[in-house]
Amino acid sequence: MLVPQSDLTDNHQPMEVVAQPEAANTVENQPVEDPPSSRFTWRIENFSRLNAKKHYSEVFVVGGYKWRILLFPKGNNVDHLSMYLDVADSASLPYGWSRYAQFSLAVVNQIHNKYSIRKDTQHQFNARESDWGFTSFMPLGELYDPCRGYLVNDTLIVEAEVVVRRIVDYWTYDSKKETGYVGLKNQGATCYMNSLLQTLYHIPYFRKAVYHMPTTENDMPSGSIPLALQSLFYKLQYSDSSVATKELTKSFGWDTHDSFMQHDVQELNRVLCEKLEDKMKGTVVEGTIQQLFEGHHMNYIECINVDYKSTRKESFYDLQLDVKGCHDVYASFDKYVEVERLEGDNKYHAEQYGLQDAKKGVLFIDFPPVLQLQLKRFEYDFMRDTMVKINDRYEFPLQLDLDRDGGKYLSPDADRRVRNLYTLHSVLVHSGGVHGGHYYAFIRPTLSDQWYKFDDERVTKEDMKRALEEQYGGEEELPQTNPGFNNTPFKFTKYSNAYMLVYIRESDKDKIICNVDEKDIAEHLRERLKKEQEEKEHKKKEKAEAHLYTIIKVARDDDLAEQIGKDIYFDLVDHDKVRSFRIQKQITFNVFKEEIAKEFGIPVQFQRFWLWAKRQNHTYRPNRPLTPLEETQSVGTLREVSNKVHNAELRLFLEVELGLDLRPIAPPDKMKEDILLFFKHYNPEKEELRFVGRLFVKSTGKPIEILSKLNKMAGYAPDEEINLYEEIKFEPSVMCEPIDKKITFRASQLEDGDIVCFQKSLPVESIEQFRYPDVPSFLEYVHNRQIVHFRSLEKPKEDDFCLEMSRLYTYDDVVERVAQQLGLNDPSKIRLTSHNCYSQQPKPQPIKYRGVDHLSDMLVHYNQTSDILYYEVLDIPLPELQGLKTLKVAFHHATKDEVVIHTIRLPKQSTVGDVINDLKTKVELSHPDAELRLLEVFYHKIYKIFPPSEKIENINDQYWTLRAEEIPEEEKNLGPNDRLIHVYHFTKETAQNQMQILNFGEPFFLVIHEGETLAEIKVRIQKKLQVPDEDFAKWKFAFLSLGRPEYLQDSDIVSSRFQRRDVYGAWEQYLGLEHSDNAPKRAYAANQNRHTFEKPVKIYN
Repeated sequence: MLVPQSDLTDNHQPMEVVAQPEAANTVENQPVEDPPSSRFTWRIENFSRLNAKKHYSEVFVVGGYKWRILLFPKGNNVDHLSMYLDVADSASLPYGWSRYAQFSLAVVNQIHNKYSIRKDTQHQFNARESDWGFTSFMPLGELYDPCRGYLVNDTLIVEAEVVVRRIVDYWTYDSKKETGYVGLKNQGATCYMNSLLQTLYHIPYFRKAVYHMPTTENDMPSGSIPLALQSLFYKLQYSDSSVATKELTKSFGWDTHDSFMQHDVQELNRVLCEKLEDKMKGTVVEGTIQQLFEGHHMNYIECINVDYKSTRKESFYDLQLDVKGCHDVYASFDKYVEVERLEGDNKYHAEQYGLQDAKKGVLFIDFPPVLQLQLKRFEYDFMRDTMVKINDRYEFPLQLDLDRDGGKYLSPDADRRVRNLYTLHSVLVHSGGVHGGHYYAFIRPTLSDQWYKFDDERVTKEDMKRALEEQYGGEEELPQTNPGFNNTPFKFTKYSNAYMLVYIRESDKDKIICNVDEKDIAEHLRERLKKEQEEKEHKKKEKAEAHLYTIIKVARDDDLAEQIGKDIYFDLVDHDKVRSFRIQKQITFNVFKEEIAKEFGIPVQFQRFWLWAKRQNHTYRPNRPLTPLEETQSVGTLREVSNKVHNAELRLFLEVELGLDLRPIAPPDKMKEDILLFFKHYNPEKEELRFVGRLFVKSTGKPIEILSKLNKMAGYAPDEEINLYEEIKFEPSVMCEPIDKKITFRASQLEDGDIVCFQKSLPVESIEQFRYPDVPSFLEYVHNRQIVHFRSLEKPKEDDFCLEMSRLYTYDDVVERVAQQLGLNDPSKIRLTSHNCYSQQPKPQPIKYRGVDHLSDMLVHYNQTSDILYYEVLDIPLPELQGLKTLKVAFHHATKDEVVIHTIRLPKQSTVGDVINDLKTKVELSHPDAELRLLEVFYHKIYKIFPPSEKIENINDQYWTLRAEEIPEEEKNLGPNDRLIHVYHFTKETAQNQMQILNFGEPFFLVIHEGETLAEIKVRIQKKLQVPDEDFAKWKFAFLSLGRPEYLQDSDIVSSRFQRRDVYGAWEQYLGLEHSDNAPKRAYAANQNRHTFEKPVKIYN
């Protein structure tokens, strides 16, 4: 979901933008000439120090329009970076302006460009929605984590690519009329599913087989995949507008957003085909899936020096082809059948021959009529421990000949009479990056030259270039539309490219592209779908005619008795659950009474109707009976009289009096002094409240006069002592007050529609034995009760236990109940964290000790209320912990090859000197007099040596590593001409034709002496790092200034390169050690995910 940015204050509902693969990407059916487009790059320095909530870029121009980027550095009320494209001059544009743009926004990864996060969408901008984009662009935790590479030297690089298109009225576009086909509704999480379903639907042989699967009228689509698919295909074939997929997703159990996030298109394809294959067994269409999609290949291992060959036949429904390193489909097939040599350490163990040199490979026995090729666009990068998308150029032909080069892909057993010439049927496309994007398909349903683009609900005609060449991926040069910003011709990676191809074999195409018509569809299916269609039409008609009708909702005593104490406790009835009538507005009310007589069996003369009214205190009660004159009016007129608030419907209470034989009788005449009261009875023993009836009383009468009647209603003895209370209101708090039985109803200010609750009087000694001894305490409990789901902060996805609490509980009440549940004696060791309703995660900051007054405050997130709290059990009481600063410090041992992480807890006013003293008691020093220092290491560079006097309160160890180490003796005795320089490890990587320096491992300081050559320094470095000669010989050494390497020779005098300057700023100049980063990627178990250089890590907390 994409939303315009709005300044979200507490009285607004912040909208979570989910930039998942389902963001609707509805590109217009463009004329072929290229629309104006441009890229704008925005470098934001000192990013973490930006204090403003919003931050705008400078203005840039595309398509003659002014644009700018709007960014929320700390998130637009979410814990994600929020980013939007904004029309810069919207305030001064003429009335009714509108413009349409496709655009992508990106946060550039400055270390590995391929990990840049890019999201694309499009929008019709206008005065009401002058900005559009992503509220949850990327998690703030990832953005601010320096080892991720998005924020380097506190600089963020943001890019916008904008393509301005001509405006086509999106809403009036009719796919069926324009193309003959209809689309599928985007269900929010169904991302890749729609393009796959359209592809399968447009294989007519497959569709026909689905129609012929046996289903019955008793099946429910949401519980039967065959029926759900039949229903979906039928609607795609015969409906005039786009079709929903909910029933189908329900039928295979993927009915949550999560299920889609955890699978991919290939898995969906397999699940669907396996389920269908299974359901087709024993039916007329058994084996269809295999006939269409199943091919076979042979895995073989053949010994080179002895006569031994092992083969294994395997079937496939789709083939996964490599994209990386292959320029087209043929290159991928070449790679697929590539022969691997098993020799040296990797010899093959052949039965009876022992270890042998051998060759291993795959050849195809047969290909299926419909060939599904999955292109491996998404790959797991082990170095970075993340998924990446490969946007390399990758070509695929309109005709694919798999018999080429004398059938080099075929095994000796293959039937050479079959001609494996294929023609392209569909291209499934993913547009965007690994973090999100959009899926659509280009299909030519009849294999003619006309292609169609199926993009969720929208189907458009497309030319072949758009379907083929434009989906190859790779790079494209952008025309210079705005030379002021980019002076060089600009190449950019195309983020939309094919990830699945479907080919149909030429010799089978007449059989597969067959005719499918009404007679292929089971009678019961046609009936069911016709009925559905009629219901839809009926609802549509009702909607269109709504203005001609009035909805009348009639509540009766039975409804009150049914609902009070079960569905509701306050007021009298939930009007959505009472009998409702749809009556033409011009019909008189007296005619409507005849319908009531038929419906409820109550003669017209015995019916009396009351109008409901909303009172000032927000309660809703019967107010007055309709007059005889009103009953002659039309229901439409009455509805307007009744209540301005609910003028969509007329709400009534039907009063019916029953005689001794329980048959309806005429209602009593209502005089001015008669008051209609409603009665609820409370039983403290059962904690039960129920409706027991209503009575007319005289305003001059007293409650004492009706006590025997009330006792009869409750089933008590006539003289039972009872207490009466008036239920006055319940929002925002409950008001329920005792009624004095000895004064008149008028003196107690009781009027028509008031509610009296009563209960037995309790002797004082028995009050203690009930949780809620009286009506007010019970109503208070009901109003404030809350089931809270507690989760351990370590397992934030799983409920640990649930407790029923009151929203009025204090902080102490809540932690006491949790401690009790956990069997903990000291509740102050419980620390709670609130739930973020948008991210479904714990909030980053825990609740401070007594930092909130009530449970209700703990459960509120903006204007949403959650029922989840996270807890952790601390080793010291929370108030004590809050007075302390906790730092994670990595101690590097001077001689041993290890890093040990220590958790240091000291009072907030302590200094770095105190940290060092505390550390000395915990670590093993190389000699007793060793001095320690504390460094700030940020992305494998040393940024700061902390002065011992610095206060620790402001030190942030969340994003950078704090490193402690012994100060080497040589540094303590620096000569006047000695220099202390920074030494860092680095490798080089070429990305998008640019060389990038990547630092890794542990940086360190080194003393260099005047006149010392590189050869002399190398000896010391090798000794310090203990690198074997064989590896060290491959290392290169360079002087780096501002990221540019200048390689050094052994004879170079190193000190001459380094200017004399304060060591703290020296990270800009350093001695670089270039070698490959072979160290295993370990993560510190602190809150950081940082890589060490060849030192084992231990953790002491």
